[in-house]
Amino acid sequence: MDFTETDEHRDLRDAVGAVASRFGPTYYAERAAAGKPCHELWSALGESGFVGVNVAEEHGGGGGGLVELAIVCEEIAARGTPLLLLLVSAAISAEVIGEFGSDAQKARWLPGLADGTVKVVFAVTEPDAGSNTHKISTSAVRDGGDWLITGTKYYISGVDEAEALLVVARTGRDPGAGGPLMSLFVVPTDAAGLEAVPLPVDAMLPEKQFTLHFDGVRVGPEALVGEEGAGFRQVFRGLNPERITGAALCVGIARHALDRAASYATTRQVWSTPIGAHQGVSHPLAKAKIETELAALMTRKAAWLHDRGLPAGEASNMAKYAAAEAALSAVDAAIQAHGGNGLASEYGLVPYWGLARLLRIAPVNREMILNYVAQHSLGLPRSY
Repeated sequence: MDFTETDEHRDLRDAVGAVASRFGPTYYAERAAAGKPCHELWSALGESGFVGVNVAEEHGGGGGGLVELAIVCEEIAARGTPLLLLLVSAAISAEVIGEFGSDAQKARWLPGLADGTVKVVFAVTEPDAGSNTHKISTSAVRDGGDWLITGTKYYISGVDEAEALLVVARTGRDPGAGGPLMSLFVVPTDAAGLEAVPLPVDAMLPEKQFTLHFDGVRVGPEALVGEEGAGFRQVFRGLNPERITGAALCVGIARHALDRAASYATTRQVWSTPIGAHQGVSHPLAKAKIETELAALMTRKAAWLHDRGLPAGEASNMAKYAAAEAALSAVDAAIQAHGGNGLASEYGLVPYWGLARLLRIAPVNREMILNYVAQHSLGLPRSY
């Protein structure tokens, strides 16, 4: 085993950090408070080749994998500028289109995904399906050579920033098992019959959430990604990358919060003593540091497995679980170390709490991860 990073990965961390540091936590906090996208940061990362670091070189990307994309996600968050849409546009959509897309789809979408000029977001969640993807009701039926998509999607991130959606829809039933057959479609966000309704949330985020209504949205045969009816297999090719990059984002959030807290606890004095000298302040921060490092190790393992085509489901779920818990603990400990200042806008910690709390639920909640580990890792019977 070799736990040292390569020179290339260290250089990547430094270069990503340098770009993100040009914007910094004040930029992010202001955008999060206003609910405005971080277009300038995204463009800067795209121009530097970091948004598409996992896209094949032949399509204008960096030719790397999830290890490299996870580094990008972690480092921008560690500089106080986490971008949620990297999880869906760069991790899910670029990976799925790159793996299953036709030559025409790859030529149409991957260069823009690589340089950051295009975003393709993911639409699977529905209000009545919850975590049971088998229960989604959005359907796509043939109409001549076209497809008509009808249904509702819920909590879809960044629709206002995206040029297209990667939509999961039912296209039939398995004649043997009787279960639903799913397919994936690339649908332009300006398609006729598609209505995007903002879904207000109280968390301070630059990215907006939407409810989508598909009313017979017509797409041509070129919109179908991969094989008809093979959508589940294709979706899961994107879900592990989403969980890995979500974990990396959480590790970066934790690092950022702990850096801020350690600096404050070193300089803030009460009765002539830095508050960091007191174990009531230092121990929660040290505990959060340990949890963050453990989560980072599992995140790197999951990305390493994915890039080598090895089974990565268990590691991806564990990484996402551990990193979300670590991020939330780190931000909470940082707020507590700041005392009343932890809630002051001047110190800018609260926006990271909202994002960390969201990532404890999404893209898969902690309870479903525990179900997965109980069933697949421990061999326990299912309760559902």
